[in-house]
Amino acid sequence: MQSLTDLSKHDLEILFDHIQAAIALVDRDGNLISWNSAFDVGKRQYPNANNLKDLFLKKDTDFIQTKLSDGVSEHWAGEFAITEKTSAVLCDFWLVPTADDNRIFIAERIDSEADAEDMVDKLRRQVTLFKVESEISKKLARNKQIEMEAVLAQAEEVAHVDPLTFLPNRRTIIKDMQSEVMRAERYRSFFSISVVDIDNFKAINDNYGHPIGDEVLRYVALQLRDSIRHPDVVGRYGGEEFIILLPNSDKNAATEQAARLCRHIRTQVVHTKDADIQVTISIGIAQFMIGEDSWHSLLKRADNAMFEAKKLGRDRWFVGD
Repeated sequence: MQSLTDLSKHDLEILFDHIQAAIALVDRDGNLISWNSAFDVGKRQYPNANNLKDLFLKKDTDFIQTKLSDGVSEHWAGEFAITEKTSAVLCDFWLVPTADDNRIFIAERIDSEADAEDMVDKLRRQVTLFKVESEISKKLARNKQIEMEAVLAQAEEVAHVDPLTFLPNRRTIIKDMQSEVMRAERYRSFFSISVVDIDNFKAINDNYGHPIGDEVLRYVALQLRDSIRHPDVVGRYGGEEFIILLPNSDKNAATEQAARLCRHIRTQVVHTKDADIQVTISIGIAQFMIGEDSWHSLLKRADNAMFEAKKLGRDRWFVGD
């Protein structure tokens, strides 16, 4: 039987072109040398991209440069432009050094919530492995400790992040809301929240299947995240529902934001492999009432307002009493 080491360069090119993951060979500075057809799909969206960093979000370029320079095998998750969509998608990444000081970069798309959960489990197993190895290999303790701390930091971040949308998860957004309620009470300041729900999401799952539904959820989540202003925060509350926290904002400011978000989502198209899908959202708004509200009552009022928006025809917002 022929081993991989016996394969010619031409044989390897054919093999890589039949792999769905995006694969590229880059030098230690990230300059692209060659790539397979799956990688080329994303590169066509950015024809002037000659460096791996050009295909990542601007905020991640320093992070990618560090990994390229380290010269060790790396594994992480993040956003990458490997499709012809207008936005990046979530991927599982590997960066493997070669004998000639180049790097093999692999990006495998996370297509479903199950894939995302599997990625989280891999990180957790990696943390456990590092702990065991650190105990039995004291002479490598320093390097292993540095490596373990990096993975622990990523695992800690994952514990607070929804694995499908990469937004703060339910527990984190509720904790943040409780903190904002305490701050508003203490300083007698404004605070509002919005509950956002994707309209007719069950029909999307029924008509196109849950993997397409996951794509729609991810797309809407990214649009919400990129459309709100600092210091506002959006998190996934559950299912197709999101919560936006608006510190130092009254219900009028929340209403202006809701109008803008409804208009923006309405004009977007989610491009999937099976269909182009247009979606709308309904938003319920509630302003924190000092001395009357708890975080729970505030959330309930916003949630009730969202259902009122649904009753009034969807694709709109409603301010709760």
